[in-house]
Amino acid sequence: MSDCLFCKIVAGDVPSTKVHETPTTLAFRDINPQADVHVLVVPKAHHEDAAALAAADPRLLADVVGAGAEVARLEGMAEPGYRLVFNTGEHAGRTVFHAHLHVLGGEQLGTFGRPTG
Repeated sequence: MSDCLFCKIVAGDVPSTKVHETPTTLAFRDINPQADVHVLVVPKAHHEDAAALAAADPRLLADVVGAGAEVARLEGMAEPGYRLVFNTGEHAGRTVFHAHLHVLGGEQLGTFGRPTG
């Protein structure tokens, strides 16, 4: 899609800091990191969100998750742990309408979801 930020990154029209690439995925550093390590993994083919990706191409969804695990290994997070997150829909805070997996770690992560207390 011509107006999609992540499609432009995949095409090389918008710069990014590449971490990992496969024939079907691209992983790059998030410009607004939410953890010491915050990498986005996107399918090179445009799909609006994780649900659309799963419906259209389950194998590509598996490629994205596998690339996320490889990013965690490359970043030294496989043993201490990491988080994989897809944001889908308005309530999840999604801001870019191209399926993408957040790989977060490099530090002790806090609770997940709504804060308690």
